[in-house]
Amino acid sequence: MSGNSNETPRQIKSRRRVQDHGEVFTNPREVNAMLDLVKEETERIDSRFLEPACGDGNFLAEILRRKLDVCDRFVKQKKYTQLEYEKNAVLAVSSIYGIELLPDNAEACRERLLKIFTEEYKRLFKDSVKAECIESIRYLLSKNIIIGDALNYHRVDKPEEWITISEWSLIGGGMINRRDYEFVYLVGNSAEKDLFSDTPCQIFQPVHFLNLNPQAYEEA
Repeated sequence: MSGNSNETPRQIKSRRRVQDHGEVFTNPREVNAMLDLVKEETERIDSRFLEPACGDGNFLAEILRRKLDVCDRFVKQKKYTQLEYEKNAVLAVSSIYGIELLPDNAEACRERLLKIFTEEYKRLFKDSVKAECIESIRYLLSKNIIIGDALNYHRVDKPEEWITISEWSLIGGGMINRRDYEFVYLVGNSAEKDLFSDTPCQIFQPVHFLNLNPQAYEEA
């Protein structure tokens, strides 16, 4: 799996969007050059990245590719079984966060990251892929790629709600802990503290990594 995207570089969708929202996309060359400055972190499966203006995911897509490259390498070296690959791929996706003002960009980012994972997963395991694994990834992306305004800390799709960020942590037996935090308290007071250093606003019962879905968390 190559770490370089074959996608055509594109910096703007329209002049109107640039005028209205200041929307400009970063080319793959610049994305890779910037990520190479923290190369070791991009190749740590559990290293967390938050992009507060993620667009349709140029940075997040490359980060995910790098993390999945590590999982791929471990499969080829026979250090990972399929289940271990699935668990670590879920962990990799759970560590990637984006906030995006424009709903179409946020949805495109979710679909883009899901496609990157799904294509790699099917390439490695072909007919033995698990639908529930893909659905867990889909659910994580629905939570971690947020339609919101990182400057005023509110969601755009639900303007009365604060942006919340979910912390996902693997524990024994393939179970995942989820704790939600209000974004305003994570970044509003100090840029130097750890992302999840405050008190969570909600704590959930552990759920198996292959069972991440709205029903597991009793969401409407």
